[in-house]
Amino acid sequence: MITCGLYEEKRLLHVHPITPLKKSDFEEIARIVDPFIEKEGKLKGLVIEAKDFFGWESLGAMSEHFKFIRNHHEHIGRVALVTDSRLGDVAERIGSHFVSAEIRHFPADQLDAADQWASQGR
Repeated sequence: MITCGLYEEKRLLHVHPITPLKKSDFEEIARIVDPFIEKEGKLKGLVIEAKDFFGWESLGAMSEHFKFIRNHHEHIGRVALVTDSRLGDVAERIGSHFVSAEIRHFPADQLDAADQWASQGR
């Protein structure tokens, strides 16, 4: 399960996974963010708040996650990864080679700094 909130005035999307990711999580996020992207063209930022990374519920969920990234990365200026998981550092280094968004890792206790940084995206 994942919770998400779109802050239209900031052009910012917050997501917070709280269990292993499901295929339906990405369908729900797309249902929320796609109309905004269609109307406004782009999000300034995406904040992913995940103290730990729970992984995916299934191979289909992982596939849907990568499909979501492929279909949306050009519409997001910055991605703030807010996590104490070591995957945050890995995702920051590796992800920047595959997506157009600027990616930065923040420790879990720096959510406000991550929010501020992400909301200044292009």
